[in-house]
Amino acid sequence: MNAFIRQGAIGALLAAAACAAPAQADDFRVGFVNTDRIFREATPAKAAQSKLEQEFSKREKDLQDLGATLKAATDKFEKEAPTLSDGQRATRQRGLVEQDRDFQRKRREFQEDLNSRKNEELQQVLERANRVVRQVAETEKYDVILQEAVYINPKYDITDRVIKALNSAGTTTTAPASK
Repeated sequence: MNAFIRQGAIGALLAAAACAAPAQADDFRVGFVNTDRIFREATPAKAAQSKLEQEFSKREKDLQDLGATLKAATDKFEKEAPTLSDGQRATRQRGLVEQDRDFQRKRREFQEDLNSRKNEELQQVLERANRVVRQVAETEKYDVILQEAVYINPKYDITDRVIKALNSAGTTTTAPASK
């Protein structure tokens, strides 16, 4: 009989909890922020991209010129190879291989430097965006804001508000958030 009373009490508690859960769920606010959109659309992200383009454009142009020079030298060698002596052909081939190796090394270094700087700039944008997300969450009384999800109902997406706040903040938001 004791087990029956316990089961009844547990059932009553579960029923009461089920009735109370919808009332508590109404107070629970969830939001979602699409960081990819922030990186594409927010003014600070666009400014970071522009800064990177300015910073790396000369090196990129130099690499393109070096690649074009190497291609022209390779094309010239292929045309002239049948008329060259074995020694001349081998010497020019070694020179082209060395130039190609140098070009590949410079291109790799450029890509590594660009990726490193891009990560630095995007990290700064992300930190600013996270501060804005916290401000929006506190102001609008959100309980949780998600940044990654397989699916999200658009009614929970607050990305537009975050982008608008980031854009209106300009470049003055540089102090770390206090929390």
